[in-house]
Amino acid sequence: MSENAVAAEVDKTRPRTRAEKQVEHRDRIKRTLTACFMGILAGGLSFYLSGAPDPVSGLQANAIIGLLLLAAGVVFQKYVFVLLRIDYMELTGKDWFYQSFMTFALWFMTWTILLTTTVL
Repeated sequence: MSENAVAAEVDKTRPRTRAEKQVEHRDRIKRTLTACFMGILAGGLSFYLSGAPDPVSGLQANAIIGLLLLAAGVVFQKYVFVLLRIDYMELTGKDWFYQSFMTFALWFMTWTILLTTTVL
């Protein structure tokens, strides 16, 4: 076993300090807020770029643009993480699923609220 592997194993088993836990917690909050803001932004853009909703059906003519904006919002998060100096390489599949779900949930809520003509 190489020295790097041994050092990494010792680092994993070592209890984290209070400062390390706080830094990790702040990073998780930043990641969650990034997903939420990306979802809200994608939902707003989906509404405004997809055209006027039909008053009878409530559907927009170019609704596929909304789905493409959702996908772009999920992918673009990686670059926002770089700007926020969050190490995105340490994220697992579960973390990316969480990020994607949060973006989807807020995108869906924002777009749905904007499509509801009785609220406007």
